[in-house]
Amino acid sequence: MARFPKPAEGSWTEHYPQLGTDPVSYQDSISPEFYEAERKAVFKRAWLNVGRTEQLPRKGSYFTKELKVVNTSIVVVRNNAGEVRAFHNICRHRGNKLVWNDMPLEETSGFCKQFTCKYHAWRYDLDGNLTFVQQEEEFFNLDKGRYGLVPVHCDVWEGFIFVNFAPEPEQSLRDFLGPMITDLEGYPFGQMNSRWHYRSEVKANWKLYLDAFQEFYHAPVLHANQSPAKYSKAAAEAGFEAPHYRIDGPHRLVSTSGVRAWEMDPDMRKPIEDICQSGLFGPWDKPDLGEMPVGVNPAKCDPWGLDSFQLFPNFVILIWGQGWYLTYHYWPTSHNTHIFEGTLYFPQPRTPRERIAQELAAVSFKEYGLQDANTLEATQTMIESEVIDEFLLCDQEVLIRHLHKETAAWVEDYQRKTAGV
Repeated sequence: MARFPKPAEGSWTEHYPQLGTDPVSYQDSISPEFYEAERKAVFKRAWLNVGRTEQLPRKGSYFTKELKVVNTSIVVVRNNAGEVRAFHNICRHRGNKLVWNDMPLEETSGFCKQFTCKYHAWRYDLDGNLTFVQQEEEFFNLDKGRYGLVPVHCDVWEGFIFVNFAPEPEQSLRDFLGPMITDLEGYPFGQMNSRWHYRSEVKANWKLYLDAFQEFYHAPVLHANQSPAKYSKAAAEAGFEAPHYRIDGPHRLVSTSGVRAWEMDPDMRKPIEDICQSGLFGPWDKPDLGEMPVGVNPAKCDPWGLDSFQLFPNFVILIWGQGWYLTYHYWPTSHNTHIFEGTLYFPQPRTPRERIAQELAAVSFKEYGLQDANTLEATQTMIESEVIDEFLLCDQEVLIRHLHKETAAWVEDYQRKTAGV
C-alpha cells in the first residue's frame, strides 16, 4: 500500500507542538474519579449530537434518548410550528419517566399530539406546556403555567440535532463547531435516508474506542483477515499512513486515500465484492451528489477514501468518497464501559442490486467495528493493571494525543471555574 509524503514543515505531531511527543498516560481512562469529573466538565457543557431531523419527519414525531453520562433521559420532538425541541423526560408531578413503552430504560420513538404520563395522566403539549391535571381541584394553588416540562438547550446544524445541558451554553452551536466542521455545509446529508444502525455495550472507556478510529496504523494488522491473503500480506509489510490530519479547536480530522477495489487485481478482491459490486468503502457505483462543499476532502486526495471528522467529545461524521456517510457515537456509562452506536446513511436504493450493495457495506462495517471493540476490551483490562503507565505514540497517533489533552483541559477549566463555588 502506498505511503504518502508528510507535509514539508515536518511530521504531524511536530506540526502541533503543544501536544508534545512524550509517552502518554491512560489514567484518564481507568480512573472513576476522572470519569466523574469529565461527566460534569465535558458532557454537561459541550454540545452533544443526539440524532437527525429525519427521525422527526412530521409535527408530533418524537424520540427519546437515554443519557446515563448526564443521568437523564430526554425526549426530542417536532412541535406544531415545525421546530425541534428537547425536554428532560420527567413528569412534573411525581417524577415518573414521561415517555416510554413497555421497558422504562429502553429508548422509543413515535408520533403523538401530546404527552400523557402513564402514572396519573398529566398531559403536556409539544412545547412542553402542562395542559391537563387529573382532578386538578385536589391540588393546592396549582399554576399549570409554572409546571411545564424542563427544557434542554437544543439546536440543529445541517439536520444534526444537538443538545447542551449547561444552564447556559458557553458557546452557540455554530461557534462550538468551528470552521473545519461548518465547512461541510452543503453536503447532501438529507439525501441519505437509507439507514442501518448498530448498537453495542463495550467494556472499555469511551476515549479508547475513539482512539481506535483516529489512526490507521492498526488497519493492516488488526483487520488483516478481512482482506484476501495476498493483499493482507502486502499491506502488513508496507504499512499504512494517512495523508492528512487536522486539528481545529476541540475537533479533529483524519483523511485517507481510497482503494478502488474494482480496479484491483481480481485475486486481491473477495468474491462477494465482485458479486455485490460493493465492499467496506461502499457500493462501487458512486451516486451523483453534485458539487461537494469545501470542507470535504480538504487534502485533495486522489484517489480519496474518506474523511473522519471527530466532533468533541463523542461524535464522528465519517464521509466516504463513494458517496455515503456514517456516524459513530460513544456514550459513557462508567469509567470503563460505554455504549457504541454506528449508523450508516446511503441514498435510497433504486434497484435490488443497489440495496444489496448497501447491505454488504453495512455488514463489512459491522465486522470491522467488532474487531476494534474486541481489541479494546483487552486494552482496558491491561491498562487497569497499572503495570505500565507510560505508552508510546507514533506520529500517526497525533489525534489520540489531542483527544486526551483536550479532555483534560476541559476538566481543568471546569474545576478552575467552579473552585470555591
